[in-house]
Amino acid sequence: MGLKSGGEADLHEIDRFDGGVGWIAYPDETMERASHAVAVPNEEGESDDVWVFDPVDATGLDDLLAELGEVAGVVVGLDRHERDSAAIATRHDVAVWVPEWMTGVASELDAPVERFGDRLADTGFEAFRIRDSSLPPWQEAGFFDGETLIVPEALGTSSYFRGDRERLGVHPMLRLTPPTKALSGHDPDRVLTGHGVGVFDGAAIAVEDALSNSRGKAPGLYAKTLRSAIGI
Repeated sequence: MGLKSGGEADLHEIDRFDGGVGWIAYPDETMERASHAVAVPNEEGESDDVWVFDPVDATGLDDLLAELGEVAGVVVGLDRHERDSAAIATRHDVAVWVPEWMTGVASELDAPVERFGDRLADTGFEAFRIRDSSLPPWQEAGFFDGETLIVPEALGTSSYFRGDRERLGVHPMLRLTPPTKALSGHDPDRVLTGHGVGVFDGAAIAVEDALSNSRGKAPGLYAKTLRSAIGI
């Protein structure tokens, strides 16, 4: 299968933890687009609020989300990650939440949009800028609640992100300028990424290793990608 797939999805569950779950809608695609949902206790003591991050839709998704609670919002963490956020938000009669500083993507969403600043509503997640650049065009927010670090694009576990012996890698386009300041110092229990399965074992070390080795392992990663592209 190619870099990115369409058509009928085959939902593959990943990253299950207490209060959260992830899925890959097209597990055979090279990009391994991963989506996540996290449950947050409802202040009224009813079913938990479920926040869905950068989702790709799939048959059976609503049943998976219902296991956690009731969908309260859909979050876009990267300016080009509108994915199926509008369709899922509309189906659950909620808004798509977009960082207040992120431009462009909100106008492309066929759904109500809410903006947020350095906190994502009442979820307990701090929202911070990973990258806000025009060269290349790239606006990305990260999320951290003291345990779970969500990184939509700058880090990933898909094969094209990872250099030699890396469990977690910096995006190929950011290898020479890794977002070290933004992503250091969070000490997460788990890292959930927008591409590939999450990291649950030694997550904080994996993040620091990915950032510190980003430049040094860039040539090997680029060579691996080239070999794969030309089939040798």
